[in-house]
Amino acid sequence: MTTIASGTDTLTRDALTVLQPGFTGTTAPDWVLRRLGEGLASVGLFGRNIASAEQLAALTARLRAEREDVLVAIDEEGGDVTRLEVRTGSSFPGNLALGAVDDVGLTRRVAAELGRRLAVCGVNLNWAPSADVNSNPDNPVIGVRSFGAGTDLVARHTAAYVTGLQSAGVAACTKHFPGHGDTAVDSHHALPRIDVAASVLAERELVPFRAAVAAGSRAVMSAHILVPALDPDRPATLSRRILTDLLRGELGYDGLIVTDGMEMRAIADTYGIERGSVLALAAGADAICVGGGLADEETVRRLRDALVEAVRSGELPEERLADAAERVRALARWTAERADASRSVPPDGEVGLRAARRALRLTGAEGFTPLTEPPYVAALTPVANIAVGDETPWGVAAELGRLLPGTETGSFAGADAGQEVLAAAGRRRVVAVVRDEHRHPWMAAALDTLLAARPDTIVVEMGVPGAEPRGALHVATHGAARVCGRAAAEVVAGV
Repeated sequence: MTTIASGTDTLTRDALTVLQPGFTGTTAPDWVLRRLGEGLASVGLFGRNIASAEQLAALTARLRAEREDVLVAIDEEGGDVTRLEVRTGSSFPGNLALGAVDDVGLTRRVAAELGRRLAVCGVNLNWAPSADVNSNPDNPVIGVRSFGAGTDLVARHTAAYVTGLQSAGVAACTKHFPGHGDTAVDSHHALPRIDVAASVLAERELVPFRAAVAAGSRAVMSAHILVPALDPDRPATLSRRILTDLLRGELGYDGLIVTDGMEMRAIADTYGIERGSVLALAAGADAICVGGGLADEETVRRLRDALVEAVRSGELPEERLADAAERVRALARWTAERADASRSVPPDGEVGLRAARRALRLTGAEGFTPLTEPPYVAALTPVANIAVGDETPWGVAAELGRLLPGTETGSFAGADAGQEVLAAAGRRRVVAVVRDEHRHPWMAAALDTLLAARPDTIVVEMGVPGAEPRGALHVATHGAARVCGRAAAEVVAGV
């Protein structure tokens, strides 16, 4: 193991310690290994870094050869947001499906198995779960990532998820504080604003985070959202009122506060990542997440130098940076002490599929006869949000193809999607797969066209089921994970 370079001063080491950068490739670049020797304490992994469980384990082992207590973080929510299974789709349904089942014991078991798999691969910090109450059905970025629209439901499942994940020795990072559920803007693109009274926030948004704190969540991630009732001037990530006064003071939270990705435009376009990082630390954040879009050594150098200069100029108190760095090291110690915890979690490879099956909601099943001939699967495909990405396969076509060989499929979007599906399907039975029909007028219009011409069309809704169920059979999966597609396909094929 490389020891911390003696030529690196304390201030510079602390500035590196609070960064959580990403990198490209499936092996650790030399610059990452070198920075670990200089004080870098964390790295963030994304889908681009993962080819297989074996490769990921080798990657994390190489990182630990340089710094034994390194925090290896990942954005693995299960469901639609998966990095472990970015090329195949997740073996676990996401939060909305778990909320639909509403069995906290099941949620705990799913999170424990997910944590076990992360731990086996050497990952010890998961930027999950989402504790956002999806109170705005038009939310473009949370949706199925939330346990639901009910405050108490979200709170109890957030606590169960935190408990399950951390039972495997993987630190939970509950997000997006103080709550991203009532937004109509994606903070990857712009700065969302939540205009509700402080009393509403206390009774709705903050309740799941209180539950997460009570459950012992080792980390909390801030949101890039403006909440005027709490701070009219600064987004939560940069707000002392929200991070220090509210989260630390009122909620009594003493763990690690991590920012959402600083390169997201809600921060980068307004403050810039250097200035934003300084303001976030000053506000009470302890770790700067960057690397989803910026994943290079120059970004790390820029942020390190910006923090050092801010301390030297007096803008950022040195003790605040030192406190943040110590909180990072404290979490690293916690994970190191629990490195073997995953061995106490019994493997349960089928828990995700069982959960996905239980999450299905069927309308029209009474008169439905399962298919025996291969259908035409029409995926009415919206533009994916950045958190989900467009590289992970979704739908039911692959699973139906396994059950009904000869199944054909196509992807459609836009004003003419309905007619295009009819032309492509020919005489085959149509299975129309949608995601958030209620948010996409073109998608609803396409279903109008399909059902008018082919009333025997089967509809599978793999997003938030906000529209009225329709079709010869309507299947709501509450998510687009691979196991959700399999569960829906089993119903359609009568397996």
